[in-house]
Amino acid sequence: MPYIKNVEHEKVFPLAGEVQVQPGQVVSKTLAQNDHVSLTLFSFARGEEIGTHDSEGDAMVTVLEGVGRFTVDGEVYFCRAGESLVMPAKKPHAVYAEEDFKMLLTVVFPLRG
Repeated sequence: MPYIKNVEHEKVFPLAGEVQVQPGQVVSKTLAQNDHVSLTLFSFARGEEIGTHDSEGDAMVTVLEGVGRFTVDGEVYFCRAGESLVMPAKKPHAVYAEEDFKMLLTVVFPLRG
């Protein structure tokens, strides 16, 4: 069983092409999920959002296409294709699509034990 799923292995591919923008939707595709890390591709149609929430782990977004607006603990950041932002664990954050955009979300969770 592969650790990274839902994409072909040993093949070069454009990551942004693995998820499509759908009008009026936020689309996600899980690539890995366990107790330590989560990798998820997202596409956002313009005007869509994920409301304010927090996470037990540090969350890093890397924008693949377009522009996203990220609010972290009340501070607003804009990320464009090729840019990343770390949203620290337990700080409230939200995502809003200024335009259609795609991102890779990596969450690293604290060690338990």
